[in-house]
Amino acid sequence: MPEGDSVFRIAARLRPQLVGRRIVSGELRSGGAAGTSLAGWTIRAIETHGKHLVTWLDPGFALHTHLLMQGSWTVTRAGRTLPARVMSAVRVRAELDDGASLWGVDMPVVELLRAAAVAPALDHLGPDPLREDWDAHEAVRRLRARPQRSFVGALLDQRNIAGLGNLWVNELAFLSGAHPFDPVSVVDTADLVARAARALRLSATVPGMYQVTTGSSRRGHAHWVAGRAGRPCLRCGTRVIVRAEVHGDPERRRTWWCPSCQPRRG
Repeated sequence: MPEGDSVFRIAARLRPQLVGRRIVSGELRSGGAAGTSLAGWTIRAIETHGKHLVTWLDPGFALHTHLLMQGSWTVTRAGRTLPARVMSAVRVRAELDDGASLWGVDMPVVELLRAAAVAPALDHLGPDPLREDWDAHEAVRRLRARPQRSFVGALLDQRNIAGLGNLWVNELAFLSGAHPFDPVSVVDTADLVARAARALRLSATVPGMYQVTTGSSRRGHAHWVAGRAGRPCLRCGTRVIVRAEVHGDPERRRTWWCPSCQPRRG
């Protein structure tokens, strides 16, 4: 599943191509508003909150989407289209006034909202380090409200901090010296929140640093533990352990840790 930094980068890529453009033809092909024509609307802005993307449409609507595990956004140039094999997975189509076309492919969440309904639809989300309204103190408060939750459970909960996914949670556990299944209270919560915010911002905004947690983008060395099951820890050489989560988890989540650098404390 794309994490908050991934969706932030998608929005940054789409804005120059879409914002200010009028939709000349197109429709929604999924969700409660499936069949709704988009013709005549203008794309006013694109913003993110955690893993959610909101495309503001004039007059007075917004398209709320979530990619989950498989969704994607693609823009094709004038005169070009998607391969025929992909067409059955299109959930959003919008031909723009410059001839380009926007395609939302295989998105599980496609929701057309009135502008006033966007905030209530997303008000369950916690503060997002990539937004201008980021509130670190509120993120700390939410994490401290349930101190016995596991480190990974607390950080994966989007109600605490929006945008952290499995990769970041595992890497933050390593960087904090915390066993992933210890209570989140074993670390200094304010330091943890500051570290998470720095990591997401670096990944989202610095060229060449997308989801690089070690400082090295060299193949096989970009992550401390994520994806390194059975390989030596880059810090101490101990074999990295992985645990698969509950069978049937649609996100196919895995938890990685170094037993030497991240001993149990709780």
